[in-house]
Amino acid sequence: MNKIGSNLLASAIIVALSSTVVNAANFLVDLTHPTPTFKASATDPMKADLSKPYFDSKPIPTFGGQTVRNFHRFPTNQGYFDTGVLILAEHHGTHMDTPAHYVNNEKSQEAGFLVGSKRKYTHQMDVKDLIGKVVMIDISSRVQTELDKNGGSPSSDKNVTNFSNDTQNVVTADDIENVASQLEDGVWLVLNTGWSRFYFDGPDFGKGPYVNGFNFPGINKKAVDKLIEILDKKKIRINGIVADNISVDSGQSGLGDDGKLNVNSFYAHVRLMQRGLIFVENATNLGQLALAKPGSCTLVVGALKHVGGAGGPSRVMALCEQ
Repeated sequence: MNKIGSNLLASAIIVALSSTVVNAANFLVDLTHPTPTFKASATDPMKADLSKPYFDSKPIPTFGGQTVRNFHRFPTNQGYFDTGVLILAEHHGTHMDTPAHYVNNEKSQEAGFLVGSKRKYTHQMDVKDLIGKVVMIDISSRVQTELDKNGGSPSSDKNVTNFSNDTQNVVTADDIENVASQLEDGVWLVLNTGWSRFYFDGPDFGKGPYVNGFNFPGINKKAVDKLIEILDKKKIRINGIVADNISVDSGQSGLGDDGKLNVNSFYAHVRLMQRGLIFVENATNLGQLALAKPGSCTLVVGALKHVGGAGGPSRVMALCEQ
């Protein structure tokens, strides 16, 4: 898409968003968690002092550190400007993973697809990469049935609640097959598991319910393979995948064969990012999209455009019809 086309698309979105004010049949959904912020540590200005939160901030599960906010006041004779400086990880909170986020080695690089140096960074994303029609997969009822075995709470013990790849408690190949007819160039595959409600219940990877010792729902390996099969057969590229968890991958797929995130881990990242797909992780409110008229939602990823970024915190939203 050229610059004129991108501008026209952006203008159309602005008009569509504006129309929601007067058109009760449309509604907007914010799919973004707030990012907690903390004052800097007295001994290290790059690290957060968790005892000094802004407002009601609580630490969240993250592969990076918690967000530091340093603020400065610029005075005038009528008051002052409050200007802040944020120190936060690219893949913290609700965020986008660009295709450049994962760089395959020779063993995992598949013929004919993008090597690391050819994949887009944040500043190279076009408008059309960040906006697209939603194709929904909703497994939240299956996930809830499994959680109900433990009073509605997840357990890292798979004998209590089990979100392994060989269960129906993750996104399966059948789930992908069921939406195959809806997949086309530029759509976003949205995976609603209902897991986002555990996001603020503790940051610990082992004990916190959100990561749950890497026993959480996501897309399993066979579902990734099925998605690739459909994309290849239809000769299309979807924009990407949105998940309401810390990873698009299921916990088992993310953890890998060694249980340490290193051996055959993050299967969806390994296979799909070389195909140019974008991931959005730690999304929320995905269940609200299921209330919309089927096929009516458009996803907008408001991503930072910092040069050389492999991803970045994003304000993600959807425009839907009732």
